[in-house]
Amino acid sequence: MVRAINRVKERKGKVKVTNKELAGVLLERFGGADNIASYEHCMTRLRVKVYNEELIQKAEIKKTEGVLGFVEDETYQVILGPGKVNKVTEEFGKLVAATKGDLDLKARAAEQKADLKKKNATPFKLLLRRVANIFIPLIPALIASGLITGFTKFFVQASWLNGESQLVMMLSIIGSGLFGYLGILVGMNAAKEFGGSAALGGLAGILIINPAIGDVTLFGENLLPGRGGLIGVLIAAIFMAFVEKNVRKVIPQAIDIIVTPTIALLVTGLLTYTVFMPVGGFISDIITNGLLSLIDMGGLVAGFVLGATFLPLVVTGLHQGLTPVHLELINTIGDDPLLPILAMGGAGQVGAAFAIFMKTKKKKLKRAIGGALPAGMLGIGEPLIFGVTLPLGRPFLTACLGAGFGGAFQAYFDVATFAIGVSGLPLIFLVNAGEILYYTLGLLIAYAAGFALTYMFGFKDEMASEFE
Repeated sequence: MVRAINRVKERKGKVKVTNKELAGVLLERFGGADNIASYEHCMTRLRVKVYNEELIQKAEIKKTEGVLGFVEDETYQVILGPGKVNKVTEEFGKLVAATKGDLDLKARAAEQKADLKKKNATPFKLLLRRVANIFIPLIPALIASGLITGFTKFFVQASWLNGESQLVMMLSIIGSGLFGYLGILVGMNAAKEFGGSAALGGLAGILIINPAIGDVTLFGENLLPGRGGLIGVLIAAIFMAFVEKNVRKVIPQAIDIIVTPTIALLVTGLLTYTVFMPVGGFISDIITNGLLSLIDMGGLVAGFVLGATFLPLVVTGLHQGLTPVHLELINTIGDDPLLPILAMGGAGQVGAAFAIFMKTKKKKLKRAIGGALPAGMLGIGEPLIFGVTLPLGRPFLTACLGAGFGGAFQAYFDVATFAIGVSGLPLIFLVNAGEILYYTLGLLIAYAAGFALTYMFGFKDEMASEFE
């Protein structure tokens, strides 16, 4: 492993460091394979849990060639960028497996879970983290389904495809299939996150979306399939995991496989139809009505504040915790007016990065921006945040303010999306047909405001000494 670090040092600035070499360096700087409790990746970040935090060479990780940023949280997050993170994580996993053999990482990680949660945590942050952990694995499927649906609608509206054709019908089914059964996947992930069985968590989702419950009358009214939405699914799946774990403690091992899941399903099923669905529906109504009232009543001000304050949430990695809110808005009112506002956060970063690119004379900084800008315009903002604006300091603030102007515009014209996906330019295809022009104008406003504020107030070349 030391040889990998030496090779990186020798080759730095001459040729590109390979994914395998980068993985080796990161593993060494995390304290070696024996210090790795668990690891996974999202769209841009390698997320690592360790046993002994004192073994981590944090300063060295930040300086590693190919690393765009480093976030210290319940899991340590190494920002590598889209595409690259998949390949580096694969190599990272091979190195861990080769060194640790058949050691059960998940079992060892569970031993340290309580201690990790205590670090810099509040109940709200912990809740958002756990919700994010449930939805992060679903993001690729959500993006793919949303874009296929969006492109299909766009081509039909542009008269490039016949809306009655078999091709359009198939594309619509491909794009919309996930959303009909999303509750099952959410239930599976929720159960796993809270220590239960994935299959029983999936059953929690089925309990709520099963159309057969529409024939059941309770308290004088027919049950409504889907009532409570994903909030209800989360409550039911988490409760199912709780029942399963506690029943397993008292059931003899010989009959555990029969008795434990049966009791968990029966108890959860009865409570789902009598308690969880009504409670989930009530919470869903509060969230959706509250957000809609905030946007409607606050108008420009609400849009500015929401747009300007979203990026700090991205920095912590907690922004994925808002995914169920977006999905619940779509499930309840048919579209999502919050996503276009928050999407302006990335647009403000793009404008700020353009300003720095135009103003700086440092070639290394120009290269960093040039490599991250395409991803930023396509809605992947972490490379710009952690590689450019956040290390420089002031440009991050002016980028946030620029995003606020775009958010105010989106809120004023009530722009909304019919599905969720990455922000930036691709979100155009998910915006309601009559609002595409407004979304595009808001995007340009955020670009322009981020650029102007950063160019005039946010950046001086002497601030970029680390890019020498």
